[in-house]
Amino acid sequence: MAISMLYGAQNLKLIGGIAPATGLGSDGTKFHFGGFSKKGLVSYGGSYKTRTLAPICSVSSSRPASQPRFIQHKQEAFWFYRFLSIVYDHVINPGHWTEDMRDDALEPADLYDRNMVVVDVGGGTGFTTLGIVKHVDAKNVTILDQSPHQLAKAKEKEPLKECKIVEGDAEDLPFPTDYADRYVSAGSIEYWPDPQRGIKEAYRVLKIGGKACLIGPVYPTFWLSRFFADVWMLFPKEEEYIEWFKNAGFKDVKLKRIGPKWYRGVRRHGLIMGCSVTGVKPLSGDSPLQLGPKVEDVRKPVNPLVFLFRLILGAMAGAYYVLVPIYMWIKDQIVPKGRPI
Repeated sequence: MAISMLYGAQNLKLIGGIAPATGLGSDGTKFHFGGFSKKGLVSYGGSYKTRTLAPICSVSSSRPASQPRFIQHKQEAFWFYRFLSIVYDHVINPGHWTEDMRDDALEPADLYDRNMVVVDVGGGTGFTTLGIVKHVDAKNVTILDQSPHQLAKAKEKEPLKECKIVEGDAEDLPFPTDYADRYVSAGSIEYWPDPQRGIKEAYRVLKIGGKACLIGPVYPTFWLSRFFADVWMLFPKEEEYIEWFKNAGFKDVKLKRIGPKWYRGVRRHGLIMGCSVTGVKPLSGDSPLQLGPKVEDVRKPVNPLVFLFRLILGAMAGAYYVLVPIYMWIKDQIVPKGRPI
């Protein structure tokens, strides 16, 4: 299963010389913390020798290497969004992915030229693409998703009429090597059986000097939220994002924390949209990383009972994360400002 790829914190080697503050990692190991900018940007540097981690309150909890993420599989995700696409923009986005969050998350992508060629991978209903076309001409933007139902919603949006719409797989992109100036993917990695393969593809399709911007969830620290996250889909740790980017060959890898208005900097419940990770492609051509066969082959038959069980259980776990922002919004109104919630 895909989770065999989730080795981030277990294989992570933290190298000292970064003080000022020292703390304990989630597994009890000691490491040094450096500062991070006022906008939540965490720099991990272009070198493999040093990195800067965030304050201990935001470090992800440890977790087993394998979990039964029922909705992470592509076929379940396809049918999940067959129905969710109907209400996605009106039910999911207000709690987890607002326009302010989107603009904040896209800022590190450095979309400074209207003539840039941009691919929005896992673009879904085009909500993130609406943020991209504020800076880049729509005719230069391609929206890719495996769900025709999500893409149908994107096609209905007037600012996206000139965008190219493509059905495709994030782990096997239908674009030539050295094709795009920018790669953007928001809220898609959680459904990738093999995140490392998807980020390797991001590297391949970019031109030399191009930048990838991947926006996704973060793993919770509260035990109940961890349980539902593990049942539902992939919630990576911050360290895993960085490792995947560096393994693929990206340089100048940076992570920026984002969150809704009720977010106060603590990862207790995780966030469906919790960080924006960027990296620059230093050399033309494919990624130097070599991978074996795909983790999941969607062409293989699936036991219908197993499929239905995974879909229903995953959807029930997903419902928990619809309730989280409601609970946190209420708590934000009650708990005095300045205190973590």
